[in-house]
Amino acid sequence: MYSRFGKKLLAIGVVILGLVGGLGEVLTSVALSQESSEQNQGSVAPGTSVPAVVDAGSYPSLQAAVDALPESGGLVRIPPGIFRLEKPLVIGRSNVRLEGSGPATVLVNHCPEGEPSLIICPPKAEKSPKARLWRVEITGLRIQGDPAAIDDKSGQPTSGHGIWAQNVNEIFIHGVTVDHHGGHGIYLFNCYENPRIIGCNITYNRGSGIHLEGGHDIVVSGNQLEENGTALQCLDGFNLCMTGNNIDDHLGHGVVVENTYGSVISGNMIEECQGVAIVLNRDCYGITISANVIAHNFGGGVHLLDAWGCAVSANTFVLNGRDSVYIGPESGRVTVSSNSFCDSFIGGGTRRPEQDNFAGGIRLEGTTDITITGNQFSGLDGPAVVADAQCKAILVSGNIAREVNRRAEQPRPAFDLAPGSGIWKANNLVDGIQEQ
Repeated sequence: MYSRFGKKLLAIGVVILGLVGGLGEVLTSVALSQESSEQNQGSVAPGTSVPAVVDAGSYPSLQAAVDALPESGGLVRIPPGIFRLEKPLVIGRSNVRLEGSGPATVLVNHCPEGEPSLIICPPKAEKSPKARLWRVEITGLRIQGDPAAIDDKSGQPTSGHGIWAQNVNEIFIHGVTVDHHGGHGIYLFNCYENPRIIGCNITYNRGSGIHLEGGHDIVVSGNQLEENGTALQCLDGFNLCMTGNNIDDHLGHGVVVENTYGSVISGNMIEECQGVAIVLNRDCYGITISANVIAHNFGGGVHLLDAWGCAVSANTFVLNGRDSVYIGPESGRVTVSSNSFCDSFIGGGTRRPEQDNFAGGIRLEGTTDITITGNQFSGLDGPAVVADAQCKAILVSGNIAREVNRRAEQPRPAFDLAPGSGIWKANNLVDGIQEQ
């Protein structure tokens, strides 16, 4: 009996010890958590403030909410609603995130003097040109430039730009709709370090959808751009990475890059621009244009007006009304390879009627050191490649041409290269026969 009683006491003791041990662990965890919290709070340097979370719905205006942030920055949350901007909303601090509640948060530009909807820049930037902001993030809202706009219908917008940012490093704009402005949709001026524009819907702006001036290490990815003046302009920058954007129905050109080097334009869909899909001009060099679909653009496909050491590869040029690739006298040392130039042929015939079945090839004017190899040309209005007598050092080799010169008024060679210095074509197939 005593043995059984002793075993029961031993078991009860073990349980009590376990409970006490568990309680000790809990108390230790709480103490460590409190210590960690105190350490985190104590890590703020003397004279600085802790970043704040501001509910804009508790303030009389959006500007008042932004101004409530401490100098160390913070988060401004904007609730759903339509917010009338009588003057631009201004962010003049670093480390700020302006966050809406999705498309139901609408900032509407009612500024009377053609001013931007949102300005991000250091205070007194004109008097302090070296001043910089760092790490400003805009997300989850719509910025509307025309109060009369309804969806894709607009009146006569008198607003300026949608977002105007100057001297802001590591700016990050994502998940934002910017539409119906009288100026550019997003204008980044001298936002030099690592600007990013990702996953935005930028539509119906009179200027460019995105206008970049003086930036580097730029990421523009996964955006929808439609019916702006021009989709994107990148001026006086370098290291642009433009990937995975959908560009449609622009009133001018698609992408214009000037005085920029070391960049890639890849994996974009560019359709039905009234101008040219992609233009490189003014001392561009070392740029790759690859794996884009360039479709039904009325002014042409890729035009290299002043570009050197560039590559145009693995693109699909379909139904472009003028030259799908143009290389002019101020450009050279360019490789054009592994592209498809085509009309709407789908096996048994063409998908488009004849009056809408235009397709262009490559035109060279006064250029030098051009390699054209491994391309497919089919169903083109004129020759696959045309080069004038001023061209020098042109290699056209290993290409296929099928049913080109469909609209030619008189017979022309598929590869129509005027005699020049160092012009060489070889090993091309024309309608299944090796060209002599």
